[in-house]
Amino acid sequence: MGLDINPDKKVTMQIDEDSELELRVKHIMVPPGHKISLHKDYDPAFTANFKNKKAASKKLAANIAELAEYQDILYAQDTYALLIVFQAMDAAGKDGAIKHVMSGVNPQGCQVFSFKAPSAEDLDHDYLWRSMKCLPERGRIGIFNRSYYEEVLVVRVHPELLEHEKLPSSDRQHLWKRRYDQINAFEKYLFENGIIVLKFFLNVSKDEQKKRFLDRIDHPEKNWKFSTADIKERGFWDDYQAAYEDCLNHTSTEWAPWFVVPADSKWFTRLAVSEIIARALKRLNLRYPEVDEQRRQELQEIRKQLEAEG
Repeated sequence: MGLDINPDKKVTMQIDEDSELELRVKHIMVPPGHKISLHKDYDPAFTANFKNKKAASKKLAANIAELAEYQDILYAQDTYALLIVFQAMDAAGKDGAIKHVMSGVNPQGCQVFSFKAPSAEDLDHDYLWRSMKCLPERGRIGIFNRSYYEEVLVVRVHPELLEHEKLPSSDRQHLWKRRYDQINAFEKYLFENGIIVLKFFLNVSKDEQKKRFLDRIDHPEKNWKFSTADIKERGFWDDYQAAYEDCLNHTSTEWAPWFVVPADSKWFTRLAVSEIIARALKRLNLRYPEVDEQRRQELQEIRKQLEAEG
């Protein structure tokens, strides 16, 4: 099973009985083997000329219900797992997307991990170690709120962090290219072993981030969301955009492509993410397990026993 990576393919979403939303894959996907410009090729405010938030909410609800159904079959079949990776600048809406899109999923079949600064134990291992421990089992959905990609993003913007990773000096030559190759190989290994990888970069504009920061300051109930580190990292905006662009160009592959989701409108972000996840699960052709004839006979015998109880 592969993901459909034709950048010119049209995705059609049925919004309601009277309207559809058409979206070319290239508006949200980084085509493997093609060099993209994050600034020129992807608009954070893009909504596919669709402005109806109310209708989008209805479609999101339908997708959530569909995801719940697919997840139930995924769990029962116990063949595939789904790993969803979210990366973004601060205040892009990762938490909200996870909360809304996965709201209908059975918690028993879904795990969310947030990767913050590595611990002393993490730093005593290779950079993929802590992510490997959190990979979803077959039949489950795993969500990484930030991920191993921090090692080619935050660490690239702040190379002084490498001092804590205790790398041999010889390993620092061509470090980023080598890490891209390692991540691609890791994700190909996952894919070939039944773990489908979906990667979302929530693409928020600098102006929209400013608005959301101010909103967090102005509303006391949101003050806890704001960290002084957020405004410090905002000062490295251009460096982060360059790091993301290079990362996307080197790690969007046929087995694990990147989706650059416009994030200035939260309702469209959630709609797009839910649609991509639902379509990926649909392409797996999931089926409930079928029991053999012997087991069917056993079930009929059990039925007879239960009915005989009166």
